[in-house]
Amino acid sequence: MAASVWFFWMASLGAIQVFALSIRLLANLVLFLRRPKDLCRTYGAWAVVTGPTSGIGRAMSLELARSGLNLVLVGRDPARLRHISEMISRTYAMQTKTVLFDFSLVSTVQGEEAMSRFREAVAGLDVGVLVNNSGVAKPGAVYLHEVDVEAWVRMICVNVLALTEVTAEVLPGMVRRGRGAVVNIGSGSGSVLPSHPLYSVYVATKRYVAELSRSLSVEYESACIDVQC
Repeated sequence: MAASVWFFWMASLGAIQVFALSIRLLANLVLFLRRPKDLCRTYGAWAVVTGPTSGIGRAMSLELARSGLNLVLVGRDPARLRHISEMISRTYAMQTKTVLFDFSLVSTVQGEEAMSRFREAVAGLDVGVLVNNSGVAKPGAVYLHEVDVEAWVRMICVNVLALTEVTAEVLPGMVRRGRGAVVNIGSGSGSVLPSHPLYSVYVATKRYVAELSRSLSVEYESACIDVQC
Protein backbone atom coordinates (compact mmCIF):
# COMPACT_ATOMS: atom_id res chain seq x y z
CA MET A 1 0.00 0.00 0.00
CA ALA A 2 2.77 2.42 0.97
CA ALA A 3 4.59 1.66 -2.28
CA SER A 4 1.43 2.40 -4.28
CA VAL A 5 0.97 5.78 -2.57
CA TRP A 6 4.63 6.64 -3.15
CA PHE A 7 4.33 5.69 -6.83
CA PHE A 8 1.14 7.76 -7.19
CA TRP A 9 2.77 10.91 -5.79
CA MET A 10 5.93 10.49 -7.84
CA ALA A 11 3.89 9.92 -11.00
CA SER A 12 1.78 12.99 -10.21
CA LEU A 13 4.85 15.18 -9.72
CA GLY A 14 6.31 13.86 -12.97
CA ALA A 15 3.08 14.59 -14.83
CA ILE A 16 3.00 18.14 -13.46
CA GLN A 17 6.59 18.70 -14.55
CA VAL A 18 5.91 17.35 -18.04
CA PHE A 19 2.80 19.55 -18.29
CA ALA A 20 4.75 22.66 -17.25
CA LEU A 21 7.50 21.93 -19.77
CA SER A 22 4.92 21.30 -22.49
CA ILE A 23 3.29 24.68 -21.82
CA ARG A 24 6.66 26.43 -22.08
CA LEU A 25 7.48 24.57 -25.28
CA LEU A 26 4.11 25.46 -26.77
CA ALA A 27 4.55 29.13 -25.84
CA ASN A 28 7.96 29.21 -27.51
CA LEU A 29 6.56 27.45 -30.57
CA VAL A 30 3.80 30.05 -30.87
CA LEU A 31 6.39 32.83 -30.70
CA PHE A 32 8.48 31.10 -33.35
CA LEU A 33 5.58 30.56 -35.74
CA ARG A 34 3.84 33.90 -35.33
CA ARG A 35 3.91 36.44 -38.12
CA PRO A 36 7.07 38.60 -37.90
CA LYS A 37 6.62 42.16 -36.69
CA ASP A 38 7.20 45.15 -38.91
CA LEU A 39 10.11 46.36 -36.78
CA CYS A 40 10.27 49.81 -38.32
CA ARG A 41 6.58 50.48 -37.76
CA THR A 42 6.48 48.82 -34.34
CA TYR A 43 9.65 50.25 -32.81
CA GLY A 44 11.36 52.86 -34.97
CA ALA A 45 13.48 53.49 -38.05
CA TRP A 46 16.92 53.00 -36.50
CA ALA A 47 18.66 50.22 -34.57
CA VAL A 48 21.83 50.37 -32.49
CA VAL A 49 24.01 47.26 -32.44
CA THR A 50 27.14 46.92 -30.31
CA GLY A 51 29.78 44.43 -31.40
CA PRO A 52 28.38 44.22 -34.96
CA THR A 53 31.45 43.02 -36.84
CA SER A 54 31.35 39.27 -36.16
CA GLY A 55 29.26 36.42 -34.79
CA ILE A 56 25.84 37.16 -33.34
CA GLY A 57 26.24 40.91 -33.67
CA ARG A 58 27.05 40.70 -37.37
CA ALA A 59 24.14 38.34 -38.03
CA MET A 60 21.70 40.57 -36.16
CA SER A 61 22.96 43.69 -37.94
CA LEU A 62 22.38 42.10 -41.33
CA GLU A 63 18.95 40.79 -40.33
CA LEU A 64 17.85 44.18 -38.97
CA ALA A 65 19.01 45.84 -42.19
CA ARG A 66 17.15 43.21 -44.21
CA SER A 67 14.06 44.06 -42.15
CA GLY A 68 14.30 47.70 -43.20
CA LEU A 69 16.06 49.37 -40.27
CA ASN A 70 18.92 51.84 -40.53
CA LEU A 71 21.83 51.05 -38.25
CA VAL A 72 24.20 52.68 -35.79
CA LEU A 73 27.12 50.26 -35.53
CA VAL A 74 29.27 50.51 -32.39
CA GLY A 75 32.59 48.69 -32.13
CA ARG A 76 36.31 49.04 -31.51
CA ASP A 77 37.80 47.99 -34.87
CA PRO A 78 37.51 50.77 -37.49
CA ALA A 79 38.33 48.52 -40.46
CA ARG A 80 35.72 45.93 -39.51
CA LEU A 81 33.14 48.62 -38.78
CA ARG A 82 33.73 50.11 -42.21
CA HIS A 83 33.42 46.68 -43.83
CA ILE A 84 30.07 45.78 -42.24
CA SER A 85 28.77 49.30 -42.84
CA GLU A 86 29.62 49.15 -46.54
CA MET A 87 28.14 45.66 -46.83
CA ILE A 88 24.82 46.81 -45.35
CA SER A 89 24.69 49.90 -47.55
CA ARG A 90 25.54 47.91 -50.66
CA THR A 91 23.31 44.91 -50.00
CA TYR A 92 20.25 46.47 -48.38
CA ALA A 93 20.55 50.17 -49.30
CA MET A 94 20.03 51.18 -45.66
CA GLN A 95 21.68 54.11 -43.90
CA THR A 96 24.47 53.39 -41.44
CA LYS A 97 26.50 55.29 -38.88
CA THR A 98 29.60 53.94 -37.16
CA VAL A 99 30.89 54.80 -33.69
CA LEU A 100 34.37 53.77 -32.59
CA PHE A 101 34.09 52.69 -28.95
CA ASP A 102 36.33 50.35 -26.95
CA PHE A 103 33.97 49.34 -24.15
CA SER A 104 36.85 48.23 -21.93
CA LEU A 105 37.66 51.93 -21.53
CA VAL A 106 34.23 52.88 -20.22
CA SER A 107 34.35 55.25 -17.21
CA THR A 108 37.75 56.57 -18.31
CA VAL A 109 38.57 59.79 -20.15
CA GLN A 110 38.74 57.90 -23.45
CA GLY A 111 35.48 56.17 -22.62
CA GLU A 112 33.73 59.47 -21.94
CA GLU A 113 34.96 60.81 -25.28
CA ALA A 114 33.60 57.71 -27.02
CA MET A 115 30.28 58.04 -25.19
CA SER A 116 30.05 61.64 -26.39
CA ARG A 117 30.53 60.41 -29.96
CA PHE A 118 27.79 57.87 -29.39
CA ARG A 119 25.40 60.54 -28.07
CA GLU A 120 26.09 62.68 -31.13
CA ALA A 121 25.51 59.72 -33.46
CA VAL A 122 22.07 58.86 -32.04
CA ALA A 123 20.91 62.43 -31.38
CA GLY A 124 17.69 63.11 -33.24
CA LEU A 125 17.37 59.55 -34.57
CA ASP A 126 14.26 57.44 -34.14
CA VAL A 127 16.16 54.64 -32.39
CA GLY A 128 13.66 51.86 -31.85
CA VAL A 129 15.90 48.84 -31.29
CA LEU A 130 19.02 48.44 -29.18
CA VAL A 131 21.03 45.22 -29.37
CA ASN A 132 23.62 44.97 -26.60
CA ASN A 133 25.83 42.29 -28.09
CA SER A 134 29.36 43.30 -27.08
CA GLY A 135 30.87 40.99 -24.51
CA VAL A 136 34.14 39.54 -23.26
CA ALA A 137 34.59 35.88 -22.29
CA LYS A 138 38.39 35.75 -22.11
CA PRO A 139 40.54 34.63 -20.30
CA GLY A 140 38.32 31.54 -20.31
CA ALA A 141 38.41 28.66 -17.84
CA VAL A 142 40.77 29.68 -15.04
CA TYR A 143 40.85 30.02 -11.28
CA LEU A 144 40.15 33.55 -10.10
CA HIS A 145 43.63 34.01 -8.60
CA GLU A 146 45.45 32.85 -11.74
CA VAL A 147 44.72 35.98 -13.78
CA ASP A 148 45.64 39.60 -13.18
CA VAL A 149 42.76 41.59 -11.78
CA GLU A 150 42.90 43.90 -14.81
CA ALA A 151 41.43 41.11 -16.95
CA TRP A 152 38.43 40.78 -14.65
CA VAL A 153 37.98 44.56 -14.51
CA ARG A 154 38.00 44.68 -18.31
CA MET A 155 35.35 41.95 -18.45
CA ILE A 156 33.14 43.80 -15.97
CA CYS A 157 33.58 47.07 -17.88
CA VAL A 158 32.48 45.52 -21.17
CA ASN A 159 29.80 43.09 -19.97
CA VAL A 160 28.25 45.21 -17.23
CA LEU A 161 29.19 48.90 -17.16
CA ALA A 162 29.18 49.61 -20.90
CA LEU A 163 25.94 47.71 -21.48
CA THR A 164 24.29 49.67 -18.68
CA GLU A 165 25.55 53.05 -19.89
CA VAL A 166 24.56 52.49 -23.51
CA THR A 167 21.11 51.33 -22.45
CA ALA A 168 20.68 54.36 -20.21
CA GLU A 169 21.58 56.64 -23.13
CA VAL A 170 19.06 55.09 -25.52
CA LEU A 171 16.08 54.57 -23.19
CA PRO A 172 15.04 58.25 -22.74
CA GLY A 173 14.30 58.61 -26.46
CA MET A 174 12.30 55.39 -26.45
CA VAL A 175 10.30 56.62 -23.46
CA ARG A 176 9.52 59.93 -25.19
CA ARG A 177 8.32 58.12 -28.31
CA GLY A 178 6.43 55.49 -26.33
CA ARG A 179 7.96 52.50 -28.10
CA GLY A 180 11.18 50.53 -28.36
CA ALA A 181 12.96 47.23 -27.86
CA VAL A 182 16.15 46.38 -25.97
CA VAL A 183 17.79 43.02 -26.68
CA ASN A 184 20.57 42.04 -24.29
CA ILE A 185 22.67 39.07 -25.37
CA GLY A 186 23.02 36.82 -22.35
CA SER A 187 24.41 33.34 -21.80
CA GLY A 188 23.00 30.00 -20.73
CA SER A 189 25.91 29.75 -18.30
CA GLY A 190 24.24 32.43 -16.22
CA SER A 191 20.85 30.76 -15.97
CA VAL A 192 20.91 27.04 -16.82
CA LEU A 193 23.44 25.79 -14.26
CA PRO A 194 23.40 26.58 -10.52
CA SER A 195 27.14 27.33 -10.67
CA HIS A 196 29.85 27.49 -13.30
CA PRO A 197 33.32 26.94 -11.78
CA LEU A 198 36.35 28.46 -13.54
CA TYR A 199 34.10 31.02 -15.27
CA SER A 200 33.01 32.77 -12.08
CA VAL A 201 33.33 36.41 -13.15
CA TYR A 202 31.97 35.83 -16.64
CA VAL A 203 28.91 34.02 -15.29
CA ALA A 204 28.38 36.74 -12.69
CA THR A 205 28.34 39.41 -15.41
CA LYS A 206 25.84 37.44 -17.47
CA ARG A 207 23.58 36.91 -14.48
CA TYR A 208 23.67 40.66 -13.98
CA VAL A 209 22.54 41.10 -17.59
CA ALA A 210 19.69 38.62 -17.09
CA GLU A 211 18.46 40.23 -13.87
CA LEU A 212 18.79 43.73 -15.31
CA SER A 213 16.74 42.67 -18.33
CA ARG A 214 13.97 41.16 -16.20
CA SER A 215 13.70 44.26 -14.05
CA LEU A 216 13.82 46.71 -16.96
CA SER A 217 11.13 44.70 -18.72
CA VAL A 218 8.78 45.40 -15.81
CA GLU A 219 9.94 48.99 -15.30
CA TYR A 220 9.35 50.04 -18.91
CA GLU A 221 6.34 47.90 -19.78
CA SER A 222 4.03 50.89 -19.30
CA ALA A 223 6.13 52.84 -21.83
CA CYS A 224 5.60 50.06 -24.42
CA ILE A 225 9.30 49.15 -24.42
CA ASP A 226 10.13 45.46 -24.77
CA VAL A 227 13.26 44.23 -22.98
CA GLN A 228 14.60 40.75 -23.65
CA CYS A 229 17.66 38.71 -22.78
